[in-house]
Amino acid sequence: MIELISQQIKTADSILLSRQQIKKRVMELGSQITRDYNKKNPVLICVLNGSFLFFADLVREIKLDCEIDFLKISSYGNAHSSSGEVKVHKEPDCRLNGKDVLVIEDIIDSGLSVVYLRKWLSKQTPKSLKFISLLIKDEAASVEYKCEYEGFHIPNEFVIGYGLDYAQRFRALPDIHSIKV
Repeated sequence: MIELISQQIKTADSILLSRQQIKKRVMELGSQITRDYNKKNPVLICVLNGSFLFFADLVREIKLDCEIDFLKISSYGNAHSSSGEVKVHKEPDCRLNGKDVLVIEDIIDSGLSVVYLRKWLSKQTPKSLKFISLLIKDEAASVEYKCEYEGFHIPNEFVIGYGLDYAQRFRALPDIHSIKV
């Protein structure tokens, strides 16, 4: 399977979003968050592992003093579709009580992780809790969810690159590729 994917990404038609498109949208999101949180010091929480590149680029575009933390969940394992069960593997270290919290996701497909995290993090009584996702797969949603900042709406296809992986591979690709698995 890895060899098949490697062959697919060697063709330009597998690129769903170019690095230029991604960079432009990340800059726009950073500017919007800077305006929306003017004179505030939000806590930015990166959902690991897939969001790390988006998170790093977005943090550099947000012109505010932000607290940064990390959270690790899984619902995929090494599969190409969600198991439907969200597991928390690493909790944020900071206290969220009374703080403005922004959770940064790489991709929302079923919506289960957003619903789960919103409920789970709300127990820590943040002042506000909002979600940011680089990619949204509207067709894959199985539950209603709310995502306040959205990067791109994409087809219900498997994607890799810019932090997104297949079996922990292909995260370093600078573009986002749609592949057949």
